[in-house]
Order: sequence, then C-alpha cells, then structure tokens
Amino acid sequence: MLRFSLLLLCVFLPLGACAIQPQESSDNPAAALSSAYPKLQYQLLNPTPVSGVYEVVTENEEVLYFVPASGHIFTGDLWSADGHNLTAENRSQRMTAKLKLFPLDKAIKIGDGPNQVVEVTDPDCPFCRHSSDYFAGRDDVTRYVFLFPLGQVHPNAIAKSRFILAADDPEQAYEDVFSGMYDHQPVPDAPDDGRLQLFRDIAHKAGVNGTPHFWINGQHVTGYNPQQFDALLNK
Repeated sequence: MLRFSLLLLCVFLPLGACAIQPQESSDNPAAALSSAYPKLQYQLLNPTPVSGVYEVVTENEEVLYFVPASGHIFTGDLWSADGHNLTAENRSQRMTAKLKLFPLDKAIKIGDGPNQVVEVTDPDCPFCRHSSDYFAGRDDVTRYVFLFPLGQVHPNAIAKSRFILAADDPEQAYEDVFSGMYDHQPVPDAPDDGRLQLFRDIAHKAGVNGTPHFWINGQHVTGYNPQQFDALLNK
C-alpha cells in the first residue's frame, strides 16, 4: 500500500516532493532508499546527470527520482539542456531490451515484408486502431501481434481478443475486429485456449501497462507515432 500511496501522491504533485527526514546514509543511495522507503519495490537505481539525484525504476517500470541527501522523492521527466527527454530515452532503452521476452511463434503473424514489427495491442484502443491502419497500409512489414485487452477500460476487448485467437483465420478476424465490425453487434463465442493469458503474462513481465507498444526492427516505440514509425521503417 505504501508504494501505491506514494505513487498517487507524486502523480498529483508532479513537480513537488514527498518530504521525509534527511538520511544519514546519503553516501549509499541504495541504503538511503531502503531506509527511507522500506516497502518500495524497485528493480534499478541509477545515477543521473544531476548531481545527487538518482533514477528509481519500480517493478512496474514507473520512474521516480530520489535525493539521498534529503530523502526526497519526486516524479516527472528529466530533460537535458539540448532538448532531450532523458527519462523517455532511458525508458525506451529498457523496453527495447524486453523484446526477447516475446515468443514470436505464438503471435498472430500478419504480412511478410522485410521490416519486423512486434506489437502489443488492445482491440478497442483507438490509438491501437490508428496504428493498425498505418501498418496495414504498408507492404514492407511483417507484424507479430500480441493481444493485451485492457478489460477495465474496454469491457468487450477480452471477448474480441479471444475471438481473434480462436478463429480459423486469425489475421482476417483481427482485421474484422479492428475495423469495428463487432463494435455494435455481439462478438461470437470463442473457446479460451490459454494463449490470451500467456500474452498478458508476457506483457506484464515486460512492464507493459497500457497500449499500444511496438518494437520496430528491434527499437521500442510507445503510442501511435507515425513520424517515428516512418523513421524506423524507412532507414
């Protein structure tokens, strides 16, 4: 509960700080962090270009910043003077390395072009659909689709995902669903072979908590970003 309370507080105060007493162990940032926030679970603690400030990557891939000398934690994006979003760049590098977690032989394969696109997508996410339209308009990609329905946000996405996976022609079923064919009519019943749960488990392990996510020729991209898609596919 402490972790979630801390994150919620910092989200509402993105430029503020959660104040605690200064830590005597400030020369050891890991010890200072554990002492100040003993229930905060994290996977990485890295120095930043800002002296005395450390990047904390939680188990859910959320990024916090910690000041050992004072014990403060704050959130937000760290930018360089030349306009680079260092927080976003570091996150992208970490997510790029997660590509190896996805078993491509289990994915829905669409196309046979020379560019590899691995996508984590929700059938009812509007940005996922925009992205799907973009890639459908190119004949130079091979897509490996992992369905990740956000059931709490899109209640029908789970049924649509199961329908796609159980179809005799998953590629056609994918296109039908993402075109909106089943937005205003019942989704046909489909058996659950466990593959959807496998996809969700993999996505959670990779730190995915929203959609869409893409790995284009190995490079991670989050969200619908056609300019970045173009740049990576047209190299």
